[in-house]
Amino acid sequence: MEAGGVEADVVEADVAVVGAGQAGLSAAYFLRRAGLRAGTDFVVLDHAPRPGGAWQFRWPSLTYGKAHGVHALPGMELEGGDPDLPSSQVVGAYFGRYEEAFDLRVLRPVDVAAVREGDAGRLRVETDRGTWSVRALLNATGTWDRPFLPYYPGQEGFLGRQLHTAGYRSAAEFAGLHVVVVGGGTSAVQLLMELNEPGGAARTTWVTRRPPVFRDTPFDEEWGRSVVARVDDRVRQGLPPQSVVSVTGLAATGAVRDARARGVLRREPMFDRITPHGVAWPDGRALDADVILWATGFRAALDHLAPLRLREAGGGVRLDGTRVVRDPRVHLLGYGPSASTIGANRAGRTAVREIRALLATGGPAPRPGPPAARPKAPLPPAPLPVAAG
Repeated sequence: MEAGGVEADVVEADVAVVGAGQAGLSAAYFLRRAGLRAGTDFVVLDHAPRPGGAWQFRWPSLTYGKAHGVHALPGMELEGGDPDLPSSQVVGAYFGRYEEAFDLRVLRPVDVAAVREGDAGRLRVETDRGTWSVRALLNATGTWDRPFLPYYPGQEGFLGRQLHTAGYRSAAEFAGLHVVVVGGGTSAVQLLMELNEPGGAARTTWVTRRPPVFRDTPFDEEWGRSVVARVDDRVRQGLPPQSVVSVTGLAATGAVRDARARGVLRREPMFDRITPHGVAWPDGRALDADVILWATGFRAALDHLAPLRLREAGGGVRLDGTRVVRDPRVHLLGYGPSASTIGANRAGRTAVREIRALLATGGPAPRPGPPAARPKAPLPPAPLPVAAG
């Protein structure tokens, strides 16, 4: 142990940002604007192999032109994205330029195994690349690492293929097959439309627990505020956040309206069991299928925070804004009302404001050192890659 009770192999910092997607990069940007030094006063730890957050793992056929929910990070616009390129490539390139422009010094790949109580009121962040001792934690790990697969009787005996949307790559691998798509969210709608394009599945069946609600009116600012308020109410009660679609409904775009007119988005009620060759309903009706594609969403990736015992009896983490009520040193970004890309930007700014107050008035004293350097001016955006030929 070193003087002051800190282990020799533990690196000290004021703040750890876990995750470098939209929410994590937004938080890092506002930490830099607040005068904290990347790599010294704060550290950004990301388990992904390259920039891009969860976008880098999206299926290749999800082009930038088809993608929804992409919003510019604070301080640098997302301009000139080729709509025909995969969104993973466009957004990944943009995130990479952003990290360089603001000198965020993201460490990757780093897997955070656990965050637990440390010495002298600090948090101990244990990873496969070492251990950090910090005064505050901005957790922005999102949901991609926790795909949700519900269980139905007979599931293990299905002789066809089962996969979650996280494992989907293209419609071509399902050519000539009957695919049952389970789930009522935007991903299910996107994949149903793609599977029904030429060269895709021979047949699709859409199954949801509740009838889907298509919203023809615009998602304007007033509607957005009401949606955020409903989601925020749940997390303030310590309940798990609802899916976005359960609150907003599905956007009835031109492509969606066309797909509905062609019968592509005709919905069936949820089956109650899976047979070796398909699915079956309580009324005795059965359907043969080659593939069950579970478009059933994701859950918040918070297992590494389990040692801090942040969950409430309702199963969620109670928040006041982004701050965890049980432990004000911890903020959850991209969770609940800040799960949207716009919400993530706002949450990053708000959380950093509170973290600055925490560092100034509470917790262990700051480490001695030179005054924090001002962030570099942003570099001009480099041109986005273009398709060959």
